[in-house]
Amino acid sequence: MPEHNFINVNSEIGKLKAVLLHRPGKELERLTPEYLHELLFDDIPWLKRMREEHLSFATEMQKRDCDVYYYEDLLLEAIEDESVRAAFIKDKIENSNIENVELEIRIESFMKLCSTQKVVDIAISGLHKNELNGNIQKQYLVDYVKEDFPFYINPLPNLYFTRDPGVVIGNRLSINKMNTPARNRETMFLEYIYDYHPLFRGNTTKPLYSYKEKYSIEGGDVLVLSKDVVAIGCSERTSPRAIETLSQRLFEENVAKKVLVIQIPFTRAYMHLDTVFTMVDYDKFTIYPGINLRLRAFELTRGKTTPIVKLCESLEDGLKNVLKLPAIKLIESGGGHAITAAREQWNDSTNTLAIEPGVVITYNRNEVSNDTLRKNGIEVIEIEGSELVRGRGGPRCMSMPLVREEI
Repeated sequence: MPEHNFINVNSEIGKLKAVLLHRPGKELERLTPEYLHELLFDDIPWLKRMREEHLSFATEMQKRDCDVYYYEDLLLEAIEDESVRAAFIKDKIENSNIENVELEIRIESFMKLCSTQKVVDIAISGLHKNELNGNIQKQYLVDYVKEDFPFYINPLPNLYFTRDPGVVIGNRLSINKMNTPARNRETMFLEYIYDYHPLFRGNTTKPLYSYKEKYSIEGGDVLVLSKDVVAIGCSERTSPRAIETLSQRLFEENVAKKVLVIQIPFTRAYMHLDTVFTMVDYDKFTIYPGINLRLRAFELTRGKTTPIVKLCESLEDGLKNVLKLPAIKLIESGGGHAITAAREQWNDSTNTLAIEPGVVITYNRNEVSNDTLRKNGIEVIEIEGSELVRGRGGPRCMSMPLVREEI
């Protein structure tokens, strides 16, 4: 284990040295058609193939000397201590919106008798009604628990999108406040990992943001453009109030000097900034052409109590100014063709993960977008994503960088 601060990310493109992932697991086999919308899915994936695709994704990063850590492994090790595990169980139940006190007590008692592995399994895969020992008397449950709903604790099928619960900015961590109830508990896991896992023992600073705060911000909307500049998407999932709060903290604690806010349409089709725009090289970005004219950019700098906001002439102008570049290149996905770009956008063509300057991981099904990147000097590492993509996320969504080399 390192004796120094383990986390350090000062760019989107520095060579990736350590990353946090989550292996798709049993939680995805608990998706059924009637609950897809509630759990933020559009389709039911095939888990066996999905795990094969995810392993291939991790292997490509390992081939480039990147250490891969997994949520479930770190969480298991973080709550081995009995007192930490008891606190975790209590927090888990409190964050599961169980509206019946007697049932809450019964579930807590049940989980305290489980092994650490079983506690982690329940935390991620949920607690099916059939799994709870003993018989629950219906007279005190019928008014509080949906009889046709199969779980007391919901599964977390979105956990393999590790980008959203937290983001490393410089050598600081933001533990995000998720916008949807379906994902709230994921951020709690990250807090326990950060507080109790030996890997992070050298980090003595508190997180820049907390999942217990009121206003939502998600990691897919946060891009670390340079040591001094962070881009944050104002989206369906990330609120202006959260952006201003995090930005002012970044300024006051000398983590960043400027924040470029990029406002995108507030729809599920453009869930986060990184679903339509990512950085692929020092001065190159890939963008979905169907959205370029609908974006607004704002430059934020430190103010007395809240940031000072200045409207940029355009996204391109804002990027040039904050990064101090004479020019930047926006590479349109789908080769700039409206129909092709829209089709490949559905399969996360712009959600690229840079693993070093000018080298990105993408889904192989986005053939035109990948060829367009190559024509613009970008090395493209393709992975299979036929099942992974069913959760509506790409390689960047599925990864939380912990350490990148300086550029």
